[in-house]
Amino acid sequence: MKKIGILGGTFNPVHIGHLILAEEIREKLCLDKVIFVPAYLPPHKADSGILAASLRYKMIQLAIKGNRHLAVSDIETKRDGPSFTIDTVKEFNKIYPDDEMYFITGSDLLNYLAEWKDLAEIIKIVKFVVATRPGYPLEKIPSYIKTVAIRAVDISAFEVRQCIKENKSFRYLVPEAVFTYITKKKLYSNTY
Repeated sequence: MKKIGILGGTFNPVHIGHLILAEEIREKLCLDKVIFVPAYLPPHKADSGILAASLRYKMIQLAIKGNRHLAVSDIETKRDGPSFTIDTVKEFNKIYPDDEMYFITGSDLLNYLAEWKDLAEIIKIVKFVVATRPGYPLEKIPSYIKTVAIRAVDISAFEVRQCIKENKSFRYLVPEAVFTYITKKKLYSNTY
């Protein structure tokens, strides 16, 4: 039986903080693999500065290249309509029926857990892992959640996009391959 981590998010764009989170959680929980799952872009969010899923997926591929413990999945980006966590974990459960799955999220999402569709069913399928995140203290943690303290890396995708918008350096906020990709394709500079 393997231990599989599922790390969902928009990854708009993927940055160093995401990679540190994945690697530290993998190491601390002895996971065999952590799979990045970029969220699908609903049509009604087209003007909100979120890049097409295919571009965000490609950036994750570039960011994790060379790390055999990290992978990326297009489960949500292939799905039509909104993507709910319950649908994603059910699909992963079919792919990895004999493995133990860990759903990884940041402490910033704890406040929204009550709003998640079919949360009771989700926690039957996966173990919930919350990573500490700067500015989001861990309070009132439900018993079904395991917390893991990770290195404080205060980088956000919003900050990266702001740097690009303001023509400031973002070079070391993202992996070098992602920096090159964003720069060559002039991503985010026209999305505001």
